[in-house]
Amino acid sequence: MAANTPIVIAGAGLAGAKAAEALREEGFDGPLVLLGDENERPYERPPLSKEYLLGKSPQEDVYVHPPQWYAEHDVDLRLGLEVTGIDAAGHQVTLGDDSGLPYSKLLLATGSAPRRLPVPGADLDGVLYLRRLADSDRLKETFRTASRVVVIGAGWIGLETTAAARAAGVEVSVLEAAELPLLRVLGPEVSQVFADLHTGQGVDLRCGVRVAEITGTDGRATGVLLADGSRIEADAVIVGVGITPNTRLATAAGLDVDDGVRVDARLRSSDPDIYAAGDVASAFHPLLGTHIRVEHWANALNQPGTAARSMLGQDVTYDRVPYFFTDQYDLGMEYTGYVEPGAYDQVVFRGDVGSGEFIAFWLAGGRVLAGMNVNIWDVTDQIRTLVTSGRPVDAKKLGDTDVPVTDALVAR
Repeated sequence: MAANTPIVIAGAGLAGAKAAEALREEGFDGPLVLLGDENERPYERPPLSKEYLLGKSPQEDVYVHPPQWYAEHDVDLRLGLEVTGIDAAGHQVTLGDDSGLPYSKLLLATGSAPRRLPVPGADLDGVLYLRRLADSDRLKETFRTASRVVVIGAGWIGLETTAAARAAGVEVSVLEAAELPLLRVLGPEVSQVFADLHTGQGVDLRCGVRVAEITGTDGRATGVLLADGSRIEADAVIVGVGITPNTRLATAAGLDVDDGVRVDARLRSSDPDIYAAGDVASAFHPLLGTHIRVEHWANALNQPGTAARSMLGQDVTYDRVPYFFTDQYDLGMEYTGYVEPGAYDQVVFRGDVGSGEFIAFWLAGGRVLAGMNVNIWDVTDQIRTLVTSGRPVDAKKLGDTDVPVTDALVAR
């Protein structure tokens, strides 16, 4: 491989931009190409369903770097140019303009895409998804003009867009197939908190329902037909039923793919010169002893640094505990840890749930797997200590607000 062959990053989102930043910070001074299929320079996605969608922050705040940063750091940022293929044997990617670009190392930071709703009417005008900056702009305009919207899916995106719509004075019906919102992530003990939060804000929350069709007139969505025959009228329909990792390139290149590009703890794929980070990466986690794919901002922020150092030959592993957050109405929450659905045997609450200020802990075998602090701040490091220690806790102390969080650890 020629000495001037670039490191190529496919995907110019947060993960791609932070990888470019880390490579330069680690002293890599060779050619570096960052490729993005959008025409916007790299930006962060959480504001699209939070501050930016609510109109509380300007567009400039969503970007990872100022526009001049890329030239100043000799990063060849190419926007509106998709990577369409990988020739792993030839160490070359094919671009959307049919040109080829050689690489010495390749980082896949291709992210994910919203899962489409497979029902009649899903392609009507007025059926909206949220993933990109332009999507958030469309939602903001919708909230300015609509009187009623239907949100399909009570996951994080669905609930955050619901909160934004209610803040704009729009009536909202939320439709969820499960018996409670966020049930798969939080379990029944804690999911009820979010159900009560939204119904308390006047949301028409309907759980355990199935969407049969999105109805429309003259090519535009006018509502939703449920499987039980009931209809809900709406000026727009917002779909938030999950995301799918963008693994097409990896699959076509013959890489190991299993719910994402399968990588080791160094974020290296089955091809030693191809790495993956962010939403698309199913990475082996040393602490958890399994591969996980984390669809959250903190992963896209922190994983690229490990990938960059790994590409430069450093002996590093990615072992940060998963973390995510949400803001809905007056509820702010941080979640630290990782729990497979149904993989816990106890939930311990610390504080009064009814007061809106509490911490919930998920335990298995007396050990803390994860903790969620609601409107209580500066405790994530303590929760992380409980999770990473691998030690059992005293559940009574854990739930006692008079006992420091880490004092709940059972002495060795």
